[in-house]
Amino acid sequence: MKAAATSAPHPASAGRLRGLYAITPDEADSVILEAKVRAALAGGARIVQYRNKSTDKSLRRAQALALRALCRAAGATFIINDDLALALATDADGVHLGRDDGDIAAARQALGPARLLGASCYDRLDLAQRALELGADHIAFGSVFSSPTKPGAVRASLALFGQARRQWNAPLIAIGGITADNAREVVVAGADAIAVISALFDAPHIEARARQFATLFNSQTSTS
Repeated sequence: MKAAATSAPHPASAGRLRGLYAITPDEADSVILEAKVRAALAGGARIVQYRNKSTDKSLRRAQALALRALCRAAGATFIINDDLALALATDADGVHLGRDDGDIAAARQALGPARLLGASCYDRLDLAQRALELGADHIAFGSVFSSPTKPGAVRASLALFGQARRQWNAPLIAIGGITADNAREVVVAGADAIAVISALFDAPHIEARARQFATLFNSQTSTS
């Protein structure tokens, strides 16, 4: 059954998922990682997702706790990638799950109604519909452009955001290959947030680059 297009956003996501969505790079040096995230927050990142596939469990927990503290101080939302247990253990604001990263309904039950639950939906509206039915409160489409992080990722057209907006009021996250040069296209297409890794954290001046992305949401009204 299709969710009503006029339904209100889930209370967990209402007002919290708009703007620059910074996804952390794999970084074993916590001092460097914290400095990068601090700069992104200073430049206007409103959401930070901790994503680290290469460190051990104890370091992931320590890094997550440190970044959660930075986000709380900055008034930003803190999300854990793919690890529900870590999100709960560190009192994160939510978790983001890919297709093979766990059961969405079980995650919603564990998180309760107040925390955020995002789902990767790639290029498929049917996956988005199912994720929302199971308890996700925001959905991500991508890769919208060729991505250096996941070069083999399926591509999602910008038109998908307009199609999704006509069906749901849930926040729409765009991810994959987004740069300072093409980000405006994504915002105009209807994305509520743009998720960026390398174009942000590999920039020579992270704070300035974050401000460049964040300004799009101050000056550009999306078509959502």
